[in-house]
Amino acid sequence: SSIKRFWLLLVWSRLRQEDSPPRIVEHPSDLIVSKGEPATLNCKAEGRPAPTVEWYKDGERVETDRENPRSHRMLLPSGSLFFLRIVHGRRSKPDDGSYVCVARNYLGEAASRNASLEVAILRDDFRQNPSDVMVAAGEPAVLECQPPRGHPEPTISWKKDGSNIDDRDERITIRGGKLMITNARKSDAGKYVCVGTNMVGERESDVAELTVLERPSFSRRPSSRVVLAEDNVEFRCEARGDPVPTVRWRKEDGDLPRGRFEILEDHTLKLRSVAPADVGSYSCVAENMVGKAEATATLTVHVPPVFGVRPRNQVVQVGRRVTFQCEALGNPQPAIFWQREGSQNLLFTYQPPQPSSRVSVSQTGDLTITDVQHADSGFYSCQALNVAGSVITKALLEVTDVSDRLPPVIRQGPVNQTVPVDGMALLSCEASGSPVPSILWKKDGTLVSASDSRLKQLDTGALQIRYAKLGDTGTYTCIASNPSGEAIWKAFLEVQGESDVTILTISPSKPEVTDVSRTSVTLAWKPNPNTGATPTSYIIEAFR
Repeated sequence: SSIKRFWLLLVWSRLRQEDSPPRIVEHPSDLIVSKGEPATLNCKAEGRPAPTVEWYKDGERVETDRENPRSHRMLLPSGSLFFLRIVHGRRSKPDDGSYVCVARNYLGEAASRNASLEVAILRDDFRQNPSDVMVAAGEPAVLECQPPRGHPEPTISWKKDGSNIDDRDERITIRGGKLMITNARKSDAGKYVCVGTNMVGERESDVAELTVLERPSFSRRPSSRVVLAEDNVEFRCEARGDPVPTVRWRKEDGDLPRGRFEILEDHTLKLRSVAPADVGSYSCVAENMVGKAEATATLTVHVPPVFGVRPRNQVVQVGRRVTFQCEALGNPQPAIFWQREGSQNLLFTYQPPQPSSRVSVSQTGDLTITDVQHADSGFYSCQALNVAGSVITKALLEVTDVSDRLPPVIRQGPVNQTVPVDGMALLSCEASGSPVPSILWKKDGTLVSASDSRLKQLDTGALQIRYAKLGDTGTYTCIASNPSGEAIWKAFLEVQGESDVTILTISPSKPEVTDVSRTSVTLAWKPNPNTGATPTSYIIEAFR
């Protein structure tokens, strides 16, 4: 028996020499686990004899199913700690903490690294829900939210109309709790939801609506029009936008023609019986709460020519000079040309006069013949032409040899006078002769134009100027002519502001002729008793 004990001791000694203390070969890792979910803290130890494993939380031994079969913590054969479910409440957090596993045998113990077990949470309520946003197309749009509190901190994404937003669109940036859309488009409008997500799950915010408004723009712009006077004309205009823009029309530098315009339901502007005064630019204005747009078209009214001054029949002595006046109004300004009856030659205002020619046409359309000859007798036609039409008139030229008829005599000519602005001036010119002389007026050497409606030559030959302007100031010449000659009479008209008007002399009474002899004549007259300055001298003109 002693030999038997010796061998047992020898075997035991050898076995003991092969034993080793515990060593942790797999350490537990930190965990974040959702409440109610299973979890495992791994731990594996080696040693001889095989070590026993125990777990400690926050320095206190963890109770497992080996001590309490009802425990939700199980110690696995490998030494790992398995949680059937994580228990976590507002007041009790038994599983949340710092864990360490300890392996022991008779040779000693070994402890693992600490591993934390944290319970993930995600609250229900967003700290900030996104708000509705309204922007104009092309502007940036920003929606902002703050997700519910949670652990781990929830990440944020966005949904539009129930679908996830793809932030790979270069216009879209998601940063923090902000969704930023640069250059917003109409297609970006919709219902947006902010989504907060962590391992617990996800929470959706209240719905926020993004409204993208559109500034007004034109789907149809008005076109410029050219029409004849008295015609009707329409300008079409179609605008779009969100909200639907209001559309109105205006005329640059003026009002729409009163009583002659109509704006139809489709925003078309209709003008009836257009007149030259309607010429101008018409603007279609579309406006809504986010902007305004304008589209402009021009109206050109073509007016057929009408004569402002018609040429008169004239009788002229051989060798004298004769002028036929001819002025026409219209739009565009009519071109004037002359033609002698029976001749194919046309004379235009823009033709430069030929040095050898006795016939010329002025820029205003007057036909002048110098050194009149018998061969010049006949009818001369004045024609005015523009794109809207043409008119023609004619006058007879008679050429006589020596005339025993009386030359013109101006019996009452114009007098110097001063009138206020917007006042009326009357420049008299009564002439006699045989035949009855024709009367023309010039201002500062230029024929007075009949195209100015303020100026009118009366049947007596007098020139009436209504609504006088400062520009009417000048020297006016009355020219009375017949085939036997011509007579002229000049007077100065000054137009001033009312406070600057000064009193000029008034013409005296008609001269009385006495003591006529072959070489002398006596004239007598009386100053005009009416208002006027005292004359300092008189000018006497004699005509033969």
